[in-house]
Amino acid sequence: MAEEGGQIFYSLNSAISCGDLDIRVSSDGTWYHEGGPIGRKAMVKLFANVLQRETDGDYWLVTPIERARIQVDDAPFVAVGLTISGKGMEQCLTFKTNIDEEIMADKQHSLEFRPRPSGELAPYLNLDRGLTALVSRSVYYDLVTLAVEEKKELGVWSSGCFFSFGERTNMQIYD
Repeated sequence: MAEEGGQIFYSLNSAISCGDLDIRVSSDGTWYHEGGPIGRKAMVKLFANVLQRETDGDYWLVTPIERARIQVDDAPFVAVGLTISGKGMEQCLTFKTNIDEEIMADKQHSLEFRPRPSGELAPYLNLDRGLTALVSRSVYYDLVTLAVEEKKELGVWSSGCFFSFGERTNMQIYD
């Protein structure tokens, strides 16, 4: 058992494996059970609260007693909103996810650009428990308007950290 961000998480090793569940999170952040979308946001939030990602990339729903693997196509969450406070190096960027969680980009929750499964470069916000949120295209455009150049790289400041989009010459994001 471990505590992270005020929540308690259980070890995969202490829970009995129930194998794979027919739960999938699509690349747009929609959660599915047995092929149909889970329509109740409260149910998605419940699953999200026990979701963990292993170092091998597998996603698990973990309770104190049991654990079950689920399929995630890209990232289990999508950052759909952005709140900006402050300016310059003191600026703070708080992202809102599709399950109404608010996470500030900082040392523990870094913003990074990496390839999506389709190969295109996209921004992701690193969350707790090895999880990530894909930054939606509209929020990415908001980030672009905040971009500044530091040491020949474009990026944004949040919580005293500079998050680079990459070198100016390599900017082919969300084609």
